[in-house]
Amino acid sequence: MFSKILVPVDLADPEHYRPAVSEARELARLHKADVRVMTVLDLPPPPTAGYQTQYLSEETRREALTEAELTLKQIAGEMAVEGRRADSAVRAGRVYHEVIEEAESWGADLIVMGSHHPGMSTYLLGSNAARIARHADCSVLIMRTAGTS
Repeated sequence: MFSKILVPVDLADPEHYRPAVSEARELARLHKADVRVMTVLDLPPPPTAGYQTQYLSEETRREALTEAELTLKQIAGEMAVEGRRADSAVRAGRVYHEVIEEAESWGADLIVMGSHHPGMSTYLLGSNAARIARHADCSVLIMRTAGTS
């Protein structure tokens, strides 16, 4: 039923992405699906003429991207099952927008992601998981961390 499973992870929050990674690996095994693990970095854009607030040097941006790529490759390596492909992608921008774009451009038919228990700010502003579930063209499975409701 599923042939391409996208797994967005927040590298700073392993507690919430580990259940999604585990579930995606099992689904990939059952469906003989390819998996792509991805993350979205919140990096300010490079400075432009006359606009240098929240400046990050190009070296700092490269280091952040390289570190994320290495970590994702390790996670993807653990997700490869029975000869199926598991790869990774790093994007920069708004999480929900980049996840939806990656799912569409890669042709994912399932997004598996972790989530935390919604708080008041999430109810008022909307969480990334909720936005992705609302706007994705494919199925979305949101895994809660054990012990949350």
